[in-house]
This record gives sequence, C-alpha cells and structure tokens, in this order.
Amino acid sequence: MRVRRLAAWTALPLAVTLGLVACGSGGGSGGKSDPNAAVRIEIAEPQHLLPTNTNETSGSQVLSALFSPLVDYDQANKPYEVAADSVTSSDNKVWTIKLKPGYTFHNGEPVTADNYIDAWNYGAYGPNGQNSSYFFEKIAGYDDLQGEQPKATALSGLKKVDDLTFTVTLSQPYVDFKSMLGYTAFYPLPKAAFSAPGVLAEGYEQAPIGQGPFKMKGTWQHDAKVEVEKYDAFPGEKPKVGGVEFRIYQQLTAAYADVLSDNLDVIKTIPTENLSTAPTDLGDRFQQSPASSLQVLAFPTFQKEFSNPDVRKAISMAIDREEITKSIFKGSQQSARSFVSPVVAGYRDNTIGASGEFDPAKAKALYEAAGGPKKIELSYNGDGGHKDWIDATCNQLKANLGVECVGTAEPKFADLLTKLKQKQPVGLFRMGWVMDYPSMENYLGPLYSTNGSSNYYGYSNPEFDKLLAEGSSAPSEDEAIKKYQAAEDLLAKDMPVIPLRYGQNNFGHSTKVKNVEVDLFDRVNLLKIEAAK
Repeated sequence: MRVRRLAAWTALPLAVTLGLVACGSGGGSGGKSDPNAAVRIEIAEPQHLLPTNTNETSGSQVLSALFSPLVDYDQANKPYEVAADSVTSSDNKVWTIKLKPGYTFHNGEPVTADNYIDAWNYGAYGPNGQNSSYFFEKIAGYDDLQGEQPKATALSGLKKVDDLTFTVTLSQPYVDFKSMLGYTAFYPLPKAAFSAPGVLAEGYEQAPIGQGPFKMKGTWQHDAKVEVEKYDAFPGEKPKVGGVEFRIYQQLTAAYADVLSDNLDVIKTIPTENLSTAPTDLGDRFQQSPASSLQVLAFPTFQKEFSNPDVRKAISMAIDREEITKSIFKGSQQSARSFVSPVVAGYRDNTIGASGEFDPAKAKALYEAAGGPKKIELSYNGDGGHKDWIDATCNQLKANLGVECVGTAEPKFADLLTKLKQKQPVGLFRMGWVMDYPSMENYLGPLYSTNGSSNYYGYSNPEFDKLLAEGSSAPSEDEAIKKYQAAEDLLAKDMPVIPLRYGQNNFGHSTKVKNVEVDLFDRVNLLKIEAAK
C-alpha cells in the first residue's frame, strides 16, 4: 500500500489537528556536519527496484535516492517542477513536458525525452506485468498495450517534440495529471536499462542506473542492504551526505535497538512496544510528523465466504478501534472510518457510518444471518511490527463474533504481496496505503478500481469505476471531488476493506545525524539529512 503506496510497517497516526510539521532535529556535537559521511536508514526488503514495478514504501525510499522526479510537492501539497522545467496544458488533456537541461544518468548518458517515453511504454505494456502499469492507464493508447497479444507496443499518447520536450495526450482530461507525475512510476530509464527495444536488460534491477542525487554502490544485497553514494554530476540540489546505506531489517525491534546503540541512524517507524518509552529513550531524537498512511483489513472478495458485504460489515462492527489504539498504540493513533486520509482535499469524516460503530450484539446477529465463516484468518507481514494489533483484533473477533480466529505471519511484505497477486488463500489481510500523489483519487483508483494496481481484493463495481472516471475527467478539482465522494459512498456500501487507523510518522535517529525529516510519503528526506560531527 510513495506508496508512498503499500506500506510494510505499522502506520502510526495523524495528529487530529494536522498541526504537526515535518520537523528536523539536532544531534551530534555542535552544528558541524560531515559531507562525506554515509548515513544508515532502516527499510524492509523491497519487492522490486524498478520504477514501474515498485509500489511499496521501502523500494520507493531507495528509488528516491537514485532518481529525481519530474515534480515534487510543496507544503500545500501542490506540485512544483524538479527534473521538469515546465508541465503545461490548456485543456487538461494534452500536456507538454519540458525537461531541465544538464541531467545525466549515472553512466553518463544525457537524459532526454526518449528516456521517459521508453520507460513509460515499458511500464504500460501489459505482458511486462508491471505493478504500476495502472498509472499509465490515463494515457491514450493504453488499452492497445494490454492482453496476451497486445495490438501495440507503444502508447499513442506519447510524442517526442525534441530532445528535452515531449507531449502526453490523455484519453480523457485529468486535472491532477501534473501532481501524478511525482509518482515513482514516472521516472525515466537510460538506454542501458534495455538489452533491446522494450526488453529490460538482465541484472538492471540489481544495480539500477538513475539520474538522481545518488548512484548505486555495488549491487542490491537482498535481505541485507542497498548502498548508494553521492553522484557528483547531479545538477539539482546537492545532498549533504556522501552516501546512504539502506539497511534491511526483518524486525523493527532489532532496528530500534540499533538506533539506541548508534549502530543505525534512522528508524522510520518506532515499534509499537517501544512507543511509550521512545520519548525517554531518545529524547529530542524521537520525532513526529504528519503522514498520509491508512491502515486497513482487506477481504478477498472473490472468495465465497467473504463475498457478502454484510459479512464484511459485521466484522467491522465487531472491532473496537478505540480500544486497540489505546492499548496497543498507546493513544498515538487516530481511528479511521473513511477510505481517504485527512491530508487530501475532499476528505470526510466517518463515511462508513454504522459499519464503523463498535456494536458486538448487532455485529454477531448480522454475521450469523449473513452466513459468515466459523474460522477467520488474519494474514500480515511479520517484518512490519503488526503482531500485537493483529492478535488484539483476533481476540475481539473471537469474543464478539464467536468465531475461531488466528493471525498468520508471512516472513516479508514482499512475500505477502506475491501471494495476493497470485490469489493464494490468505484469509483477511492487513494493508497499509501511503499516497502516491496528493489527490483523493489516489486513495480510490489504485486500491478499488477494477484494474487498480493495488486492488488485491478482487473488488469490482462498474458504477464505482464510472464515477472515478467522471471525477478524473472533471474540469475542476471541486467537481472532481464530488464524483470521488460519490465513489467513496459506494465503497461504504460494499466494504471491500475495513478502514482502521490513520498514520503519523513516529521516527527516531541516532546521535550521529541531524536534520532528519520523514515526509507524508514515508520517506526520509535525503537532501536534508546530515551526518553530525
């Protein structure tokens, strides 16, 4: 669930007032920093390190070092140009993208319009099976690239104007297309990424070549680390450190112990069992900032026992969200009863209504009337700090529905995603979503549209798809939001997932770094962090 997107770790909550700001903190001695030092940042094992195939937060964190986006977002969540010199349109349908000159890939290749066109065509081409293919759906010609034997190999909506300019024609107008371009799927790929036109070079993903502020140092050491070092020819804002070691952990508790002993510099998510002591353990090195994450329990709607919306609503009513946020998360979470985050325009509180009210008696009666299964399995990734709240949820379902409930841990988030993609039976499963770009649509389209990139539940509602499309093609943001809200109302009727909690970044760092920021997308800001002397 940049995710953004799918989040491996337990998401920790958003301040009710949204008054927090992404704050850095001091560390080390004095104000001096070492621009040549490498810093160590905790991640989970990425599923992929190819931009168009990366839809989880750990892979996104690594790629944010290796690539520079066309746009990024200011404090008001509005896009501004980074690698792009301009992104313009007079009708929200035909967009002209001009690139800033001077960007090169880490192998010395100049960055041109062709690099974006080639990368996006690869991502959109159905047989390549890219996780983020969905994000190219709005570009004209996408449908011709789908199926076992596609009609075409290139998006008809992509046209090169000159080496630093290309146009993007959408199938329908989309008011938020410029915002969308900040997402990882829209990074460029060098010629060296391909062994032939449209054919990814063997081994590229183990040592990706980007055009960002850092370049690979060696290759991806699976289940251990990914190392990057400063790219001296980068023309944009320079990082203040010499490199980053993204250290891969299977357990957050181990990462937390390493931060306390100064053997790790940044942990992006404090383990739930350490939340109450972290302010004392870390002092001003315990930090909080707003996040865009949303935690849900999802249903495999294609399985008969979970195909009835009443079964799904009954399970929702049997969960005491407030009790879990109080007992497990020490009051640091905010209960969720809507399908989008408060950080985006169009958010409404409690869109699921009665289905979000804790009512054990009504839940049990509805569950039995709807023929809910006698046994419920809750699957989760064991590398994400979820066991305590999953066990607490199971205990509530046992007590309130009279069912047998068991929590099942997959070793890694990547393992769980692979099983879901293959539609292997896993029962209910936890998912966390971090927005890809700041739009209500991003909480709806990828997760719930019939062909959504992260629709692992098999949910499909033609009316939902229709409202989403109408919102996407609306001429203004206000008109788009009305359609998106109507689509969210359908989710409340169908309940393909149970919204549980909104996130906040609760992170910590060692005494060896300063100016640590974690953004709305669950990424450490690699241009701000410094190694303290």
